[in-house]
Parts: sequence; structure tokens; C-alpha cells
Amino acid sequence: MDRDDVARRVEWAVVDSDIGPLMLAATEEGLVAVVFHARPEVRDRALRRIASRLGAELVEDASGRLAEPIRALHAYFAGRIQHFDVPLDWSLIGGFNRQVLRELASGVRYGTVVGYGELAGRVGQPGAAQAVGAAMAANPLPIVVPCHRVVEGDGGIGGFGGGLETKRQLLALEGVLPEPLF
Repeated sequence: MDRDDVARRVEWAVVDSDIGPLMLAATEEGLVAVVFHARPEVRDRALRRIASRLGAELVEDASGRLAEPIRALHAYFAGRIQHFDVPLDWSLIGGFNRQVLRELASGVRYGTVVGYGELAGRVGQPGAAQAVGAAMAANPLPIVVPCHRVVEGDGGIGGFGGGLETKRQLLALEGVLPEPLF
């Protein structure tokens, strides 16, 4: 197999987490997708989208490219790490959305939150709070690129592609919200 064949290969696996099954996918460049609630129908739809967008062969394998991202996710949920230091492949997102997500990944630390409008200002587009919301909804790398840390400017929790209960759980894990009583 030549280098071009390897680069077009996407390895994927479904892993259990504190918020339910997550599907992770990685290219030779790095982690390319994290998918919430990865039941078979959700997983299959995501895999079709990834294969179509990247023109890639899909291979189920948790031991190769995904070994480190899986270890890091388990460490995050166990409270042992606060930042993901795994290579990322940004090829599923571009333009303004990529700019916003890169700022989010580098500039919003564990245990903190940022408003949609504030994040828009950080990327030089102070009036683009709704566009930031769209970028969060399009984030192919949730948790690792922490869109759960983006909230409404008036103190509301905002939306979340993984569902509001998942967002609450992630913010509680990071100490931003109190843990549920039961």
C-alpha cells in the first residue's frame, strides 16, 4: 500500500464514556471526528458522511491511530487531564468555523466558559455571535474541541449538538456547574 492509500484510510471505533457511546475517527493526520450517542444508526450515518467528505476507506480499529485519543478521553472523564494533546485533522471544517474552533481549542481553558459573542470578538467578528453558534453546531471534534464551554451571554447554557443534558454533564465534570443530586 502506498502513502496515498494510507492517507485516505480512516480508522474508527466506538468507545464507552460517562456520557454514553462515542464514535471516534482518525486519519493519518489525526483525530477527525467525535460523534455523540453513537448507537448503530448514528454511527453508520456519521461514517457515511466521513467517507463521502474525505473520499476515505473506513476501517474499524481502536489500536492504531485511535489508541492515544481513546486513552486521552478516558483520562479526561477520570479527571486526570484538562487539555487534549492529540493531533487533530481539521479537514471536515473550514473557513470561519475552523477559525472559531481553533480559537476555542486554544483559548478557552478547562473549567471556564465563554459567551458566543465574546468568542466572535476574539476572532475579529464581534457581531457574529449567531455564526459562532453555527460553528459550534458544525464542530466535528466535540469534547476535544470544547464547544460545551460556549454559553449564552446572559448566563443561559445555550444549545448543544450532544443534547443539553450532555452539555450539563461535561460542564459539571469541569466544575462549571454543580453535579446533579441524583
